[in-house]
Amino acid sequence: MNNEKTYKTMVNVGASDLTLGIIVLVTGIVTGIMMIINGARLLKRKSDLIF
Repeated sequence: MNNEKTYKTMVNVGASDLTLGIIVLVTGIVTGIMMIINGARLLKRKSDLIF
């Protein structure tokens, strides 16, 4: 009975860690893409920004 509780706890912790890892990964990818797009916009308008 004690082993069942331990197993269920480990399964729940593993599932939540996996979910959190996927969320962090997706957030990182989206942030990186947005930074690349904004950098490309800056490079495109570089001549307008330089005084």
